Amino acid sequence: MTYLDVSGYLRRLRLPVPDGPPSAAALRRLHAAHVETVPYETIHIWLDHATTIDPHDSAARVLRGRGGYCFHLNGAFSLLLAALGYQVTRHLGGVQGSADDPAGAAGNHLALTVSGLPSPECPDGVWLVDVGLGDAVHEPLPLVEGEYRQGPFTYRLRRSTAEPGGWRFDHDPRGAFFGMDFRPEPVDMSAFQAKHHFLSTSPESGFRTALAVQRRDATGADVLRGLRLTRLGSGEGASTVGSARDYFEVLADVFGLTLADVTPAEKDALWRRLGAAHEKWLAAAGATGPAEG
Repeated sequence: MTYLDVSGYLRRLRLPVPDGPPSAAALRRLHAAHVETVPYETIHIWLDHATTIDPHDSAARVLRGRGGYCFHLNGAFSLLLAALGYQVTRHLGGVQGSADDPAGAAGNHLALTVSGLPSPECPDGVWLVDVGLGDAVHEPLPLVEGEYRQGPFTYRLRRSTAEPGGWRFDHDPRGAFFGMDFRPEPVDMSAFQAKHHFLSTSPESGFRTALAVQRRDATGADVLRGLRLTRLGSGEGASTVGSARDYFEVLADVFGLTLADVTPAEKDALWRRLGAAHEKWLAAAGATGPAEG
């Protein structure tokens, strides 16, 4: 796919075609709509469906009603923004899962910035744009050092100590990861190809250990990790999905994933695989202490 169906993409986001030039306000609307309607999801990995990180292929996935992880989501979104006239740059980033992991841009994350949109809160006009962080940012953040509150979460942006000239995003302590660094220079998608192959195929990849689906909205985030469904923010709570029917209803009702491109046989196999992984998790939790309630 080399042609981007901008109108179709915007329909997926439930937005009209913009009637004005790029603006900070319009960028906020696009970003919020994207994270609310296009979920972060790694279902394709658990189905052994190979994907590329070509942004046009990723945009086609979005148009088919699917999501993806950062390489897919930010790759597709960068195409849409460019088509709408925004000055968008791709950056080599790295997500730090916990405080014990090394900081720095290890290449496991694609970050975006948009420039040329000055506003009172962003005098230089450069914004961190990231629809691929799952339960993190709901709207763009001005690339200015400081703390930012979005719904129930507080974030921090600062200069990176691991990447000279780069930036550091510190997630809210309740988030699914610790933080993210990214380098200042632009890169093309080839910079992520080797890491995409590792994340998608290696037994050592966390994406093959637990299937994750996440969706952000203005008041919190929904997180489905394995069979554990958690709501952070308004309506906070957690539960375990108990049947295949409930699991696929949660995907459709909470995350907007009907999986029209997945066969019944593949869904059955996915459910069996998830059940086995959940039993393994319960056994490990029992060996180290009580499982989550």
